[in-house]
Amino acid sequence: MKKFISLLLAGCMALSLLAGCSSQPTAQAEQTPVRLNEVVHSVFYAPQYVAMELGFFEEEGLDVSVAIGNGADKSMTALLSNAADIALLGTEAGIYVYNEGKEDYPKAFLQLTQRAGNFLVSRVDEPDFTWENLQGKSVIGGRLGGMPEMVLEYVLKENGLKLNEDVEIINNIDFSSTAGAFTGNVGDYTVEFEPVATTLENSGSGYIVASLGAASGYVPYTVYMARDDFMNEHPETIEAFTRAIYKGQLWVKDHTSEEIANVVAPQFPDSDAKTLTTIIERYKAQDTWKADPTFSEDGFNLIQDIMEQGGQLTQRVAFADLIRTDFAEKAIK
Repeated sequence: MKKFISLLLAGCMALSLLAGCSSQPTAQAEQTPVRLNEVVHSVFYAPQYVAMELGFFEEEGLDVSVAIGNGADKSMTALLSNAADIALLGTEAGIYVYNEGKEDYPKAFLQLTQRAGNFLVSRVDEPDFTWENLQGKSVIGGRLGGMPEMVLEYVLKENGLKLNEDVEIINNIDFSSTAGAFTGNVGDYTVEFEPVATTLENSGSGYIVASLGAASGYVPYTVYMARDDFMNEHPETIEAFTRAIYKGQLWVKDHTSEEIANVVAPQFPDSDAKTLTTIIERYKAQDTWKADPTFSEDGFNLIQDIMEQGGQLTQRVAFADLIRTDFAEKAIK
């Protein structure tokens, strides 16, 4: 009997090296891996980071790994080349690919944000700023054909400004280098996402004077896309992913900016709690985040209006051709 117990203990010790010899379930081994590529890493995507930090993906049986594309074109390339299962990026990237005539083009299945997430930063404080202040000035914009640039152009035109006549747009600076160029004395204004915009303000290098999101209206600015074949072959994965993000959306809706900041803080180690709270409050105030994963057809039409006005749309795309509503609708039931 003693020999049997000794053997049993020895066996448990051996197993503990492999599995911890614990009574806890090894849920991690049962989780489905999902490769997510996000266009940039920004507080703009707070509901996703809430889902990550509060374990909502794990609750849904998913093991999500994240890569950063640093541009919608790069995130879309990752999706098309099968380097990612899901991409968080601008709707415009999907429209471009659809109009190229690709057979297995990606479709959007979940909307995360409903306003542009970037801000206009000025070199000088302008408490009474109006868009007419840009007359005769220069602005560091974004990549031609990218949503940040098109929204900027749309807002300028809506406010009666002629591009490169009334205001100069600087487009030859890489997305990751615009803030550095601005602090290096390039441009009178720059358009920046968070936390970069607030970092510039806190360092005394600039002043946030306007929100592109508030000025442009409700659009499906950032969405999750996947290849149609992936969604058809792994519907349970897409359903689980959508539910996890929906939990994040609801949590953000029901909690204060300070509470959200405390949860997402590990995602932004270079930003202090006060800065994160300020950023999140700014996004909350302009109704940035969707409260559920569903899509607005009106917003989809507006984003194509913006692309059309920017000269970047060869052909309008029908809502049903690019947007899959079934996963979002199922998640909210």
